[in-house]
Amino acid sequence: AHITDNVAFNYTLRQPRGIAGLISPWNLPLYLLSWKIAPAIAVGNTAIAKPSELTPMTAFMLCEIVREAGLPNGVLNIVHGTGPNVGAAITAHPKINTISFTGGTVTGRKVAAACAPLFKKVSLELGGKNPNIIFADADLDAAIAGSVRSSFANQGQVCLCGSRVFVERSAYKDFVDRFIERTARLCLGDPLDEKTEQGAIVNKTQHDKIKFYVDLAQKEGGTIALGGSAPEAPNERCREGYFFQPTVITGLSVSCRTNREEIFGPVVTITPFQSEEEVINHANDVEYGLSSTVWTQNLSRAHRVAEQINTGTVWVNCWLLRDLRVPFGGMKQSGVGREGGEEALRFFTEPKNVCIAK
Repeated sequence: AHITDNVAFNYTLRQPRGIAGLISPWNLPLYLLSWKIAPAIAVGNTAIAKPSELTPMTAFMLCEIVREAGLPNGVLNIVHGTGPNVGAAITAHPKINTISFTGGTVTGRKVAAACAPLFKKVSLELGGKNPNIIFADADLDAAIAGSVRSSFANQGQVCLCGSRVFVERSAYKDFVDRFIERTARLCLGDPLDEKTEQGAIVNKTQHDKIKFYVDLAQKEGGTIALGGSAPEAPNERCREGYFFQPTVITGLSVSCRTNREEIFGPVVTITPFQSEEEVINHANDVEYGLSSTVWTQNLSRAHRVAEQINTGTVWVNCWLLRDLRVPFGGMKQSGVGREGGEEALRFFTEPKNVCIAK
């Protein structure tokens, strides 16, 4: 609220926008869908939510939970179907004035194009080709453990995975040797087995895409230091699963396609760097800007590098340490807008100024 020159009193209302269209991907189906639903309905909107057609069951189970919790009919509406049919209908419907989309950059462009003529409010969380920077002064034990996790969590099928690893040259050989040794110990197996650390790729299309980029990396001069192929199925139950070995590639140019295009699988490249300025240039030299990770024990350097990297999130000496109260989103081709915490409440509401004269 504001007093205006002692002649009026101004205050701002934040009101629900109406109907929110929420479209989420297959890789983290419950997390990413509920992340959108909660703020949308908390501020008074109704929601039409579309999960990926590849992972519909968690959304169906969520419906059962919210029904048991007593959420009134019509507040949350889950619709199933493909993106070109159901997703396109949501983005094009004139009464759905707010769209929150998480998915690939190519599809994100189509969503933005559909929303623009109707002046819809849109949030796009898209792809990433995220840099993971290890300086020589880092705690290498922590950096290696964290980097293995950030490279291969969920079989690398996380938009925040650090698929481009940059290591200061003086620490490069030690890091690569230990990183490969640690990665080789990852247990690839049946997702229902508690010991499994690497499950299957989501489908054949994604599996073929991963294999394409591994083959491309070799044509571009890279060395497959580990993995690079599809292993045998871990058991009979999984014999038709699309498994792929955690793959480490070295010797690539920073400008090659493998280092610039999103793969979305268990594939990581490791590249040496000489100076802080050089690695910042490498980190920023892609069309994406979703997240980055910096490993160093020099706090001044951490602040300096974080300020210069063009990503929506910078993790220092950690990865995927999330506080849901902070803004989340990407720069450049990684998206438009921010969600999370106060930003989510702002996104799903419409501000209205009220001015009352004395």
